[in-house]
Amino acid sequence: MFVKTGDQVRIIAGKHRGEEGKVIHTIPSQNKVVVENINIVKKHQRPMGMGQEGGIVEKEAPIDASNVQLIDPETGETTRVGFRVEDGKKVRYSKKTNNPL
Repeated sequence: MFVKTGDQVRIIAGKHRGEEGKVIHTIPSQNKVVVENINIVKKHQRPMGMGQEGGIVEKEAPIDASNVQLIDPETGETTRVGFRVEDGKKVRYSKKTNNPL
């Protein structure tokens, strides 16, 4: 997966196209990511245990990783991600600037 938790991304497809946010959580087995304040859904929550209330809770739902594109921290533009081996370690790099991310 080319996106990691904490990366700044821009949504490139769907109803939230053009919006930006930080990746909160990744789900590599499903190729999905959860982006902060994007794809908010309402979940009807049942009370859990004593003293907790139920109700309608708003939370971020996962979106497919193919619908997001990484923002290069140096230029602030979207970029594709490549992988290469440097000093025996696999490193992500920006395809536009050829700099490690």
